[in-house]
Amino acid sequence: MASATPSSDRTPPKGPWHENAPTDPDTFPRLLLYHAHWRDKHPALREKDLGIWQTYTWAQTAAEVKKLAAGLHAMGFKRGDHLAIIGENRPRLYFAMMAVQCLGGVPVPMYQDAVAGEMVYVFHNAQIRFAIVEDQEQVDKLLEIREQHPDLAHIVYDDPRGLRHYTQPGLTSFDEVLTRGEGVLAGRPTLVDDEIALGKATDTAALFYTSGTTGKPKGVVQTYASLIDRARACTEMEGLTVYEDVLAYLPMAWIGQNIFSYAQALVTGYTVNCPESPSTVMNDLREIGPTYYFAPPRVFEGMLTTVSIRMEDASRLKRQMYRYFMGVAKRVGGRILDGERVGAGEQLLYGLGNLFVYGPLRNVLGMSRVKVAYTAGEAIGPDLFTFYRSIGINLKQLYGSTETAVFVCVQPNGQVRADTVGPPVKGVEIRITDSGEILLKSPGLLKEYYKNAEATREVLDADGWYHTGDAGWLDSDGHLKIIDRASDVGKLADGTLFAPKYIENKLKFFPFIKEAVVFGNARDMATAFVNIDFEAVGNWAEKRGIPYAGYIDLAGKPQVLDLIAECVEQVNADLAADPRLANSQLHRFLLLHKELDPDDDELTRTRKVRRRFIQDKYAVLVDALYGGKAEQFIETQVKFEDGRSGKISATLKLRDAKLFTSVAKAA
Repeated sequence: MASATPSSDRTPPKGPWHENAPTDPDTFPRLLLYHAHWRDKHPALREKDLGIWQTYTWAQTAAEVKKLAAGLHAMGFKRGDHLAIIGENRPRLYFAMMAVQCLGGVPVPMYQDAVAGEMVYVFHNAQIRFAIVEDQEQVDKLLEIREQHPDLAHIVYDDPRGLRHYTQPGLTSFDEVLTRGEGVLAGRPTLVDDEIALGKATDTAALFYTSGTTGKPKGVVQTYASLIDRARACTEMEGLTVYEDVLAYLPMAWIGQNIFSYAQALVTGYTVNCPESPSTVMNDLREIGPTYYFAPPRVFEGMLTTVSIRMEDASRLKRQMYRYFMGVAKRVGGRILDGERVGAGEQLLYGLGNLFVYGPLRNVLGMSRVKVAYTAGEAIGPDLFTFYRSIGINLKQLYGSTETAVFVCVQPNGQVRADTVGPPVKGVEIRITDSGEILLKSPGLLKEYYKNAEATREVLDADGWYHTGDAGWLDSDGHLKIIDRASDVGKLADGTLFAPKYIENKLKFFPFIKEAVVFGNARDMATAFVNIDFEAVGNWAEKRGIPYAGYIDLAGKPQVLDLIAECVEQVNADLAADPRLANSQLHRFLLLHKELDPDDDELTRTRKVRRRFIQDKYAVLVDALYGGKAEQFIETQVKFEDGRSGKISATLKLRDAKLFTSVAKAA
């Protein structure tokens, strides 16, 4: 593992960073100078542009950041100011984060796919005067926002395409700011260094706005101390080095992406790779072959769906071989990964499977070099989790949130289980209340919610315990088990446990199901809305000669309803095997006529279900499920990609599901 401090016998490299290298870097700007000094030629960032990977070393990164910081300073940006950053993962947007922090300012990364109306509140709340964005699409949004937030004085853009004839005041290209910064540094070469020297570990490093499932977003204030501590704790635990490669492809506004591709990269010194575009992520993933990988469950679900579609199209022999060796993997793959002993015969079969199935599959997924992969953001289905580990991918669950700087619990090697998120990471204390809510103390806790003292008091009590809002317990091995959000966990009318997210995750393991919303709290039975996966189900339908005109038509096909009924039946069979959840078997379900969408406020920007909103919006469908109806007409207001609104309608078929006798009752 790379040392956090330089070796005493190492000769400092020659170069412009020798005088400025901090000996104990406790802020991100000081970590930047540290890496520029000690590993000046090591790649810090890569970007694929026009099919070619371009590399920025740590020294080049520091030089660009200094010029940008000086340019922003000349434009009037000052210590304590907030600056919005909007766009896909691009080195220059990471430079912007660093430059703002060099000047003592606070970056506010925002979701690039959010519409202007969603961003206005954040601009008001954070009093944002400066923004650095990727391209014309984001500039257009900010010009719209400026009509409601005239304080937005400066908009800096990276990609100039389409902006030649824009003459609005305060609109500046990234290159212009760099040129201006060069001129400033020519006259005041220590300007940025002097500003970096004023920074403290307790300063605010960034402001992350949650995309909560209810209410307006809250600005989570995180300090350098909290982010660096949590990044360092995980780096030490996993033995990460400067030679790791990560792919930065998730929204910069999400704390998970920010920790793995920014905070931890600055702490550890490894290389961050930015894909060419969202559409090329899988190809770029295979080219880079990351050693350290992070994704929410929805990404792993999408990958498995792609694999399933390919196997549907494969020859009969390949399908049979795949199914046989996946059976072997399910039996012993996880045990082999954990270093447990298995019989010689099983080892031989697994070795053959690795040669013919698992190895090629890992290569297709871009995970041939992965040392450790994490999933977080929400609970992952145990079947999905087991699939990846069975084929030799060291996938682990971690537990955390924006307010906790991500790393609260992590599964150590050799202690990875599908039903827990692992024990607390070094420095974390956990306590479970009588009601089952998880409380914790950690060096990574938020400083506060920005300008929201009441919300801060609701989650941080007088004794320093953070109230997570999640329900769970610590098992006999000290591993944390998460049931669901405490507000979502309930009881059926008969008093038995009802955990909707657990059931939803089991449904989403099937490649034909993209999203599910389960209802049942305080009712006499559980029911579900299901979103089909249009690509997977479309491929299935085409192979069977079933014509369809679009999503609504496909979801309404009786054959598709039968297909999903088989998936629901398998979930019910699994639930019947668990005495605590047997009564939560799904009695009825329907296939929604549209995909749940963040633009329609049905999902957060991180694609978490807004359960209560959906229940209210589709109350007529919920009532139909519980009222025993066989079909129900629904008309729904939707937002199209071009910003227009419209309505879609359909008559949905409602289906009863097969139920199974509980194992406990059978015994």
